[in-house]
Amino acid sequence: MARILVTGALGQIGSELVPALRAQFGSESVVATDIRRPSANGGLGAGPFEHLDCTSIRQVQEMVRRFDVGGIYHLASLLSAVAEEKPQAAWELNMGGLYRVLEVARQYGCALFFPSSIGAFGPTTPRQGTPQDTIQRPTTMYGVAKVASELLCDYYALRLGVDARGLRLPGLISHTAPPGGGTTDYAVDIFYQAIRYGHYTCFLRPDARLDMMYMPDAIRAMIELMAADPGRLRHRNAFNVTAMSFTPEELAAEIRRHIPEFRIDYDVDPVRQAIADSWPQSIDDGAARAEWGWAPAYDLAATTTDMLDKLGGKLNATT
Repeated sequence: MARILVTGALGQIGSELVPALRAQFGSESVVATDIRRPSANGGLGAGPFEHLDCTSIRQVQEMVRRFDVGGIYHLASLLSAVAEEKPQAAWELNMGGLYRVLEVARQYGCALFFPSSIGAFGPTTPRQGTPQDTIQRPTTMYGVAKVASELLCDYYALRLGVDARGLRLPGLISHTAPPGGGTTDYAVDIFYQAIRYGHYTCFLRPDARLDMMYMPDAIRAMIELMAADPGRLRHRNAFNVTAMSFTPEELAAEIRRHIPEFRIDYDVDPVRQAIADSWPQSIDDGAARAEWGWAPAYDLAATTTDMLDKLGGKLNATT
């Protein structure tokens, strides 16, 4: 049986995707890779881990040959706020890494999953009910690379026969990995601060509305898309998906249902606020629902309850 390769496995998505894939396909069937080394306690569960720089095509080729890889989840990237600080490095990793992984997928007949983002949209995109097919003129390096990556995946699928599929993910909320430099990461950090200190200072305005998704829904969406009947997929790549849309103030109010003394204040970061202002406030995921049956399981209330429960147990265990 061909194995699955995951790049960027120690990141926010990979740290939950790898265990989910191993639970479904077996620990030895999923090869986790990253340019970093895992911590002493692992975090990814049993199964192979390899050091991999995905900007080196020879390293990617060697990994695919050695493990007889049939599918790749390519997650390695720099996130939005970090990409603005290091635009050249972001282009090399986010775009150059994808190009090399796609080339290897073409050479060895691998299916490929690639996560795009609502960052692929820009200030001229309709912000309410953002359509699946619409204008994309992002104003960040992260967004520019995402749009180029979507087009490159489409090219490799349509012209070169690579089974490339992907999602435009909204902000992701996770209790497993700490915030990693994204504009929507306030929606993760706020839970840490609420549990530890009962207070959070937010870098976005109280009314900054953005689309979000709880990580279990995102992981399920990735696996379901890769298992979907290709005959039903008109878009294949860059499907809009979403689960909820809220502001920092609305999230804080939901947390106060569980922690009444929780307080939030605001120290707006103009760089991240400008990024947020260029992204949709709500998107239309009708294509994903129609073409492969997408439906989220977690809304804001369910996400908040589960995050506080899981993260509270995790933080209490380490203090």
